[in-house]
Amino acid sequence: MYSELYEKPGSEIIRELGKRYSDYRKRMGYTQKEVAEKSGLSIFTISSFENGASTGITLASLIKLLRAIDSLDEIEKLLPELPVSPRALFKKRSKK
Repeated sequence: MYSELYEKPGSEIIRELGKRYSDYRKRMGYTQKEVAEKSGLSIFTISSFENGASTGITLASLIKLLRAIDSLDEIEKLLPELPVSPRALFKKRSKK
């Protein structure tokens, strides 16, 4: 499961996410001002994130940004819920 992604520093990954967020926002027809109003974040914060100038974005801010462009459900892809392990299933069945 190793990929090029593991070779990139966190700041570069965040910069790429900011650019991708900008692309999503524009494609969905939202302005930075509209996102700022919906998210409660400043236009400066949004602009800095999208331009790669701010790599210190918090998870809470990212959630607000995703919610503002109606894409919060995408957060599930970060760490999807794990299925029950075979061992746990076995133990559960053994107790019955």
